[in-house]
Amino acid sequence: MAKLNLAVIFGGQSGEHEVSLKSANQVMNALNPEKYNIIPIAITKKGQWLIGNKGKEYMKLNLPKASEERGISVEQSQSLVTIDHKGGKLEQFSEGSTDGNKIDLVLPIVHGPFVEDGKLQGMLEMLNLPYVFSGTLASALAMNKYKTKLIAKKAGLVIAKDMVVGKKYRTEKIVKKLNLPVVVKPIELGSSVGINIAKNEEELKNSVDKALELGSEVLLEQFIKGRELTVAVMGNKSPKALPVIEIIPKISTFFDYKAKYETGGSEEVCPANIPDEIRKKVQKYAVKVFKALGCRDLARADFILSEENGKLYFLEINTIPGMTATSLAPQAAASAGMEFSEFLNKLIGEAIKRK
Repeated sequence: MAKLNLAVIFGGQSGEHEVSLKSANQVMNALNPEKYNIIPIAITKKGQWLIGNKGKEYMKLNLPKASEERGISVEQSQSLVTIDHKGGKLEQFSEGSTDGNKIDLVLPIVHGPFVEDGKLQGMLEMLNLPYVFSGTLASALAMNKYKTKLIAKKAGLVIAKDMVVGKKYRTEKIVKKLNLPVVVKPIELGSSVGINIAKNEEELKNSVDKALELGSEVLLEQFIKGRELTVAVMGNKSPKALPVIEIIPKISTFFDYKAKYETGGSEEVCPANIPDEIRKKVQKYAVKVFKALGCRDLARADFILSEENGKLYFLEINTIPGMTATSLAPQAAASAGMEFSEFLNKLIGEAIKRK
């Protein structure tokens, strides 16, 4: 059987560029070279595409700095770009080649705006290139945390009290509605980039201002103290929930960027040590929101089990979750009996069936 020409896209212009490189590197190392001809495609921090050997070189050059948040400077990200793209011509935005190979399938291992929010998916559809993970609409909706919560609420899930603010906001108005502490989130970023828990008005102002540097709107949520649970959902016509994972941060008060990516930053218990009725409810709600948004192949939904009232609060859903072997969705797959390479094969197989 002929090898599948699989384009793996990574990088991008968001604050999750570094996370994407780490995931993509492990994915490419886990893919069976006898089954797949891998075509690396790096997207730089300014949006240029480096294809084939150029993409491979980009990974080699920048991976050592990908463990730090914003560890790769814009200058370093652009160091392999040789074409002046100021003329606005399409051909000026990419370098390298697929060596004459027709791309059979795209595996986007990317996070954040421009790539996970439906823009990349829409472009791939215009090019008639099939791809893994959710489509344009589901990706766009899931990227916006506020719109996702509206859909989740309509589907019957419980959500925390919230509000959205822009550059003109008043801290006293926020406190009056949500009380303190307040969870501050950039509305369209993942990997906990820019998220803070503000315990007083000064922290609230600083956190909102910092989050506004990453986007024009900020989501503010009532703080719910409790256990952090996450569950991945796989499939298309009849999606199934994988085992529930409990996340216990060790070096932070919540599951922030440091707790996610620093060694020993958090303990991840899989399967979670929770009552069976809670497990079933989390899995049921995860599948519900997966279907309501129109997700496909794989997504991971996050929840808080309230310490105060025992309610399960939906937080968000990730349509391209972290994909290192130790990331949450692959961990859940391993708990269900799928090794990392088998897990990737299954995702790719589902996308090929659609094609």
